[in-house]
Amino acid sequence: MDHERARRQLDLIARVLEAARADGIPLWLRGGWAMDFFLGEVTREHGDIDWFAWARDAAPLGRMLVRLGHTPVPGPPADLQLDFVEDGLESSFTLVDTDAAGRVTVAGGPWAGTPWPAGLLGAEPGRIGVLEAPIVDPRVQIEIKRMMPVWDPSRPRRAKDAEDVARLERALRRRAAGSVPSPDPRPPSGTP
Repeated sequence: MDHERARRQLDLIARVLEAARADGIPLWLRGGWAMDFFLGEVTREHGDIDWFAWARDAAPLGRMLVRLGHTPVPGPPADLQLDFVEDGLESSFTLVDTDAAGRVTVAGGPWAGTPWPAGLLGAEPGRIGVLEAPIVDPRVQIEIKRMMPVWDPSRPRRAKDAEDVARLERALRRRAAGSVPSPDPRPPSGTP
């Protein structure tokens, strides 16, 4: 594992969260980093940092990220996702909305209005060391990782997703059995 890259990504997560909180922009980690914050440790290398953000916050989020030194990267439709890079580190912000029933939905693109699984943004914050971050609920994360190839057949099943599901399921079973304490607030060696 590239510990320096992980340290830089954790630093980026901290800076983005601090600025977002100051600007009143809620964000949630998703994907591999959400899993790691739930588990309380860096488990593998991460190609990028995946987030969820409200579609209504897209413009102020973009301005905030540019102010922090991020550069927009062309990608999916801007009503669906915002992609940025800062010092070689990629961040992807998938935009969400709500429907009339209050469910969290896909904000744009061909699946606009489609509900995400219930409880998506309802998890307790995760932590790595002293850094706390809002995360996608781990049970929903499992569902997303299992169902994404069904929902979007152009996205094949990946070995890392199966490994992530197994890690999350083990951690959820241990926590349900009461055998796992909350993550240690001290940073793991090699991380901030």
